Amino acid sequence: MSELEQLTVALAERYAIERELGRGGMATVYLARDLKHDRQVAIKVMRPQIAEALGAERFLREIAIAGRLQHPNILMLLDSGEADGLLYYVMPYVEGESLAQRLERDTQLSVEDALSIAADVASALSYAHDHDVIHRDVKPDNIMLTGGHAVVMDFGVGKALMAESEKLTQTGVTVGPVTYLSPEQVLGERDIDGRTDVYALGTVLYEMLVGEPPYTGPTPKAILAKRFSDEIPSARRIRETILIEVDAAIEKSLAREPADRFASASDFAAALSLGSASSESATPHTGTPTRRFARHVGLAVVAVLVIAFLGWRFRTAGGTPDRITLAVLPFQNVGQPDDEYFAQGMTEEVSDRLARVSGLSVVAAANAARFGDTELSQGEIGGELGVE
Repeated sequence: MSELEQLTVALAERYAIERELGRGGMATVYLARDLKHDRQVAIKVMRPQIAEALGAERFLREIAIAGRLQHPNILMLLDSGEADGLLYYVMPYVEGESLAQRLERDTQLSVEDALSIAADVASALSYAHDHDVIHRDVKPDNIMLTGGHAVVMDFGVGKALMAESEKLTQTGVTVGPVTYLSPEQVLGERDIDGRTDVYALGTVLYEMLVGEPPYTGPTPKAILAKRFSDEIPSARRIRETILIEVDAAIEKSLAREPADRFASASDFAAALSLGSASSESATPHTGTPTRRFARHVGLAVVAVLVIAFLGWRFRTAGGTPDRITLAVLPFQNVGQPDDEYFAQGMTEEVSDRLARVSGLSVVAAANAARFGDTELSQGEIGGELGVE
């Protein structure tokens, strides 16, 4: 008897199983009709090896704890149980697709969409953490996109799986992709908190913006080696439209030590909101004090540069030229390493404001960035970039 037939018979009095919706390494999802309430539901059935390793008692206990969560961005638990040896739990059926499916189709999301999804997920995680529930398995497969919003599912499952990860590994089953696991999870630490979900969300957001996770490799061991040896990658270096505040927030969320990350998912969301592209364009004088200071200093620097440069050209060319081409080389941080973002902000502000001055053309920042640490003279750099 197939699993579908077995489930159909075992749950015949409560649910009418209609068809399979999807199959993964841990479970199979079926579309069914709740006979009592006359509504469509999704029933997730754990693979036999998983069910045997977890044990019904532990699994149902963790699922029940998560069942208390009621939040707009959490796909709530409707029912759970054991039927003819099958461990299952029931969720509302939502029309839409998982974030994993969206990324498989589009690879990269717009900055606005990515931040919106991250905000929804952060809201769900913050609520769960306030109720002493850690997800432990935040990944694109567990984020559903429906009605313009993101909802997180499978709360409680992660804890049960991680608790028996060693036993599952012995049966040949790998517990989730290492891509989204926090360093403390990889090291097998049991005493974890909400900051482990912050790490996973940072990884998911990086993937939404860049098109791949921050650490990749041909094998799980290769990915883990990069995570513990390589520097935290910058999403902005790959995609320049990502604002500095967003890039800095992602980098902090991916810190190897939990103490160096945001203390909560809500703090992460607040930091991301400062870098919202829509709010940045709508209110150009808002932001952090440091960001506002960079703008004011940038204005002063631009004014001095324009006056000095035009004066020089007037003397050497006998008048003001129709158009001047120039490049802004990266500002160098000579202070504390933590102030590096300010140097980047200054470079961006000066470039942006010079580009708005009539009669000036500014070379793309990406082209100028490669001359940030060079022994070439200004004249040689100008020749390389084709600017004055």
